Amino acid sequence: MSDTTDTGRYLRLTVDLVVEVMDVGALQAAALAEIRDPETELDQDERQEQIELVNTDDTGAAALQWLIEPDHVLGLVEHLNDIEPREAMLGVEPSDGVLEDEGDEDDHDHHDHDGHQH
Repeated sequence: MSDTTDTGRYLRLTVDLVVEVMDVGALQAAALAEIRDPETELDQDERQEQIELVNTDDTGAAALQWLIEPDHVLGLVEHLNDIEPREAMLGVEPSDGVLEDEGDEDDHDHHDHDGHQH
């Protein structure tokens, strides 16, 4: 028999969300305010590097990544008592405006449940 401590199960939660950026300048300004905030733990070189990254990214992806709070992402599962988040990674990248279906119709990795379609 196997010991229950050796049978931990891990699930990867993948969420794709496409957003339309209505005002890249406003998005960048909000991110720059966050980067310049003295509470943000960056040294001067890191701060300048991030400012340049946000200023030179005309898609707004770098700015949006700065504005998404990790706690907001963890909020997807915080109401569940039987799981413990272990690791998270967030990426923001340009899109053509539609979600791409990476699998075929027989792909069982994508499930729509009544009341949970988004």
